[in-house]
Amino acid sequence: MDSVVGETVFFSVVIPTYNRQPILEKCLRALEVQELSQGSFVTDYEIVLVDDGSTDGTLEWLAAHKEEFPHVRWFQQDHAGPAAARNLGVEQALGDTIIFIDSDLVVLKNFLQAHANALLQGQEKLGSDRFFTYGAVINTCNFDNPTAEPYKVTDFSAAFFATGNVAISKHWLEKAGLFDTSFQLYGWEDLELGVRLKKLGLTLIKCPEAVGYHWHPAFKLEQIPRLIDQEIQRGRMGVLFYQKHPTWEVRMMIQMTWLHRLLWGILSLNGTLNERTMAPLLQWLINLDKPQLALEIARIFLNWYNVKGVYEAYAHIKMRSS
Repeated sequence: MDSVVGETVFFSVVIPTYNRQPILEKCLRALEVQELSQGSFVTDYEIVLVDDGSTDGTLEWLAAHKEEFPHVRWFQQDHAGPAAARNLGVEQALGDTIIFIDSDLVVLKNFLQAHANALLQGQEKLGSDRFFTYGAVINTCNFDNPTAEPYKVTDFSAAFFATGNVAISKHWLEKAGLFDTSFQLYGWEDLELGVRLKKLGLTLIKCPEAVGYHWHPAFKLEQIPRLIDQEIQRGRMGVLFYQKHPTWEVRMMIQMTWLHRLLWGILSLNGTLNERTMAPLLQWLINLDKPQLALEIARIFLNWYNVKGVYEAYAHIKMRSS
């Protein structure tokens, strides 16, 4: 049953974190200085931080600086992945509206108010809370001043529900069944929940004024083995996603189609353009201070690894079930 956004709303910003203390500090400081309009229907907010078994001193740092973060309540769990961490955050949240961001996201001062405005407009338009608001995410490798990064074409996302910057009524998450914790490797746990939310009839309302700057270190060749591993993991988790929702739409999302196989096979010259053969070009671009362009070019072989990972995982499952 639909409910109506009440006269007052309390936000719970749920953030999973794992070994990200330096950027987490910037994330939390930005959330502590949020400016809520007088007379806004948002009464207050909390930050629910779930540490997913960090080994970099995150909890010790929080304990030493807790007076600087009055809105933060933190919880800890053994390392179990972001799906389990977000579920714990939702279970512990006091608010009726959940905002998900990642711990490497730095937001502007009007971030919460922008989501509040979009929620109110959505409520007036639809007459219920059967929707969620989705803010803008801008990728940056500028650690000193992440919010200085301009919007780029590569920042566009066609995702229906992604946890980088989204606000949703808590009861819809509970009705959908929260995140599936069998997604323990990299990728898809948020988009899979999005499929279930769509089946409940929820719609997406874009909220471009709620801007978050997603920081990641500038691309270097040393990152390539980890990025390849992520793509293989994403392939395996993509097959789990497809097992749960065996639709053409999901096949397109996880790149498990002949079209993707053909596209990335051709672009990578059937794997001939790979991390070894392309290393000189990538390093040249990095030396020219163009790491983002180098990363976009590296996606040619990274996507090829992803497509191969999907088909290998799918073949393995079919072999086991036959």
